[in-house]
Formats: sequence, structure tokens, C-alpha cells
Amino acid sequence: MRQASSGIAFKSGYFLKAAMIVCLALGFAAADVTASLAGQYAAIVMDAKTGKTLYSQDANGRRYPASLTKMMTLYLTFEALAKGRISKTTPVVFSANASAEPPTKLGVRAGASVSVETAILSMVTKSANDSSTALAELLGGSEEQFARMMTARARSLGMSGTVFRNANGLPNPGQFTTARDMATLGIALREHFPQYYGYFSTRSFMFGRTRINGHNRLLGRVKGVDGIKTGFTRASGFNLVTSVVDGNRSLVAVVMGGTSGASRDQQMSKLIATYLPQASSRGGSAPLVGRAANGDAAVALSKVVLPKHDAPTPDSRPAGEQEVASADDSEPVVPAATLAAQLPASHPLPAPSPAPAAAPAAEAEEPAPIVTAYAEQPAVDPVATSSVTQSGWVVQVASAPSKEGAQAILDKVAEQARAALTDASGFTASFQKSGVTYYRARFGSFDTKAAAWKACDALKKKKIQCYAVQQ
Repeated sequence: MRQASSGIAFKSGYFLKAAMIVCLALGFAAADVTASLAGQYAAIVMDAKTGKTLYSQDANGRRYPASLTKMMTLYLTFEALAKGRISKTTPVVFSANASAEPPTKLGVRAGASVSVETAILSMVTKSANDSSTALAELLGGSEEQFARMMTARARSLGMSGTVFRNANGLPNPGQFTTARDMATLGIALREHFPQYYGYFSTRSFMFGRTRINGHNRLLGRVKGVDGIKTGFTRASGFNLVTSVVDGNRSLVAVVMGGTSGASRDQQMSKLIATYLPQASSRGGSAPLVGRAANGDAAVALSKVVLPKHDAPTPDSRPAGEQEVASADDSEPVVPAATLAAQLPASHPLPAPSPAPAAAPAAEAEEPAPIVTAYAEQPAVDPVATSSVTQSGWVVQVASAPSKEGAQAILDKVAEQARAALTDASGFTASFQKSGVTYYRARFGSFDTKAAAWKACDALKKKKIQCYAVQQ
């Protein structure tokens, strides 16, 4: 299971130099990453009683939703609960497809199940990708069908700038939304399902003997915040939808494209402090977001025609960068040198501007794919202490001087060679050499030597060096 790091400290110039080598091998440029994320900034603050837009910055521009997607997955789950189609104790069986989703995830093995309530809790706290997919398959029969249901429901709620392709927000170039649409969805969740909305204020829950902590760091820190959801991929930047209720005033605010989890949270805090006093203390009797005449999302499918190709993309996209889901919504998984090279996280609060009247911007042209060079891996070292236990055969693709660097390599390989790694799961394993700790980038879950060799051969055809070894 991935662990996101909130900071990187280098104790010597050697570590910094080694990390920078890995960074260059992966083709990342720290300045480009920072600039591209900053260019994606979008935000909106809406009075949750009157619907008035108090602040808007490119609120209609297309953006990747990342894990904000799970808000719609939960909307349809709450809808099914309210209609009695499922209950909180209904078993959610994890298929092989759901179980194989990348972290962050609950880690339920294929064929096993959890209750609907546990799946909900894992999504609002841990942002579990496997639980999202499992719920989608339960409610829609397949994730593709469920994505159509999600888009149909988005249309019925007035979210005209949103298309969903999956239930968890993992990278898909055809999945996009706007800050305004996410604010609409946040308000709809509050208004339509007050009996379930309290789940979004959950800060942690027990899964067996393990305490699962949430990613939303504004809960309990900013007065009045009662949810809703965080999100991150490299292409989206750091996203956050926040609901605030303080006295007679109420807001729903959205920040998208933050440069870090800390700066995104700081930005949201500024917006709340600035605009909550301007919110109306009256009104709120009539719902702001209407329900569909027929509450069943599946019935509306015939009215929604999704694009045949994944051509539509958000307005801004990092040049030469593949979208990768973070292990933790709070911090990015990028090479250590990239993080070290970035300046302290800050993003000046843009001057308020009226909500754009124009439709979402035109489709952005897809950047040409880049061929990434991977760091040469050393021979198998006899001393190894794996940070994640994987039995059977594994395929190693590289080693790096930091866990973040190794994880970034895994992300790149997984993106460029999905077909070869269909049933494999990436993990890092630490080892020591000459008194220095390094991290292997490996893919596990291969039952046989032949399966591992076959996967490695497929990777080599894509010019990705690798070798198979038994754990």
C-alpha cells in the first residue's frame, strides 16, 4: 500500500544528487510541474442558501476531477440507499477488477466483501479506489455502465460540463468536470441526502483492527467545515470541495489545481474566511439543486450520449506528463528532487471575478506521448527489507535513492505498459547497499515464474528494462 510523504529531507549532497539523476531519467522538470499545476487553478465559492456566486476564478473551465469523482459515486449510492435498493449492511463483493485497482485502496482481496457502509467510509476517508469500483459494479452491473449512470445523474442535476468514465477518478482523458459543477454536486449531496451527508465529516474509522484516517485536513481545523472531499492526480493538481456551516451562514467552495495539499488547504481557508461573512443569513427554505423527475439514474441513460472517443480534455494539462493517481490525496507522488526543487507552497488569492458566461473552453490538443528512460537497476542485493510483503514472483524495473522516486517509476511503467501488467500490483521494497538505503520499484502478484517472465518480456518490448525474481 502506498504511503505518501509530507516532506522530504536530504542529509547530504549525495542524496540530492542521486535523486536528481532519477528525476532526470524520468523526464520530469520541477519548474514545468510547478508551472503546469499553477496554470490549472480554478475556484468557486457559492452561498449554499441562495445559490449566489460569491467568488469565481475560471469556474467553467474543464478540469480533471480526480477523486472528487467519488462524490457522484456516493450520490448514486445514497440514492440507492434512500430508495431501499440496498442497505448499509448489503455485502459489496470485490471482483478481480475492483481488487486490482491501484492505491489508495482498502485492500480487499478478490471474492471477499465488505458492507455498503464500510465501502462508504473507506471512500470518504481513505478515498479507496477499490471500494469505488466495487460499489459501481454492485449498482451498475459494470463500471462502464455505472459511469453512464453517473453522467446521466450529472445532467439531471444541471452539471452540463461533466463527463464520467469511471467511479473513482483514476486518470482517464475523457473524464472531466468544472469547479462550478463540483460545487453543484456538493450542494446536491447536502440537500438531497441529509440523512447520509454526515458521512463526509468522518475523520477516521476502524477497519478490523486498523484505524483508517481521512485526507481532509480542514475537518476539525477550520470552524464550520463539515466535509466534503479531496482529490489529486498529477494532471489535476490538488482539488478540494468544502462545505461550511457557521451559524446562519453556509458555503460550498471548490479549489482545483492546487500546487500542493498544503497550499490548496491554505487557499480554501482564505476563501472561507473572506466570503463566509458575505454569505446570506436568510433564505435556505427552497432547494438550490432540483432532483430529476424520475429519480432512477438508469432510466435517464437513453438521454445521455457520451463521446465516442476520449478526445475532450481539460483546458490545462502538464506538457509531457502522464496522469498518475496519488497514493494519498494530501501529497503528490513525484521524485524527491522535484519536491525539493519546488519553492514553499503558496498561491496568491486571485482577485474575485464574475462567473464566466461562456461555455467550457474548447478541447485541448493531446500532447505527444514521451518515451521515458528508466534508471538502471543494480543486480539483486542479498540484503533486503521489503516495505510491502509480496509473495511469489515479482518483476523489478528499477531502483531509486528514495521511495518517492521508486514510486514515480512504478507510475510511469504502469501508465505506459498497462496491458503487460493487467493483474500486477506495484510496490516498493527497501534494501541497503554500502550502508545506504535504496528502494526497488517492483510489480508483484505473479503466481508463476512463467507469468513474471512473460510480463517482463512485454516490458522489454517497450524498451523498459526489467528482470523477474522470486520473493
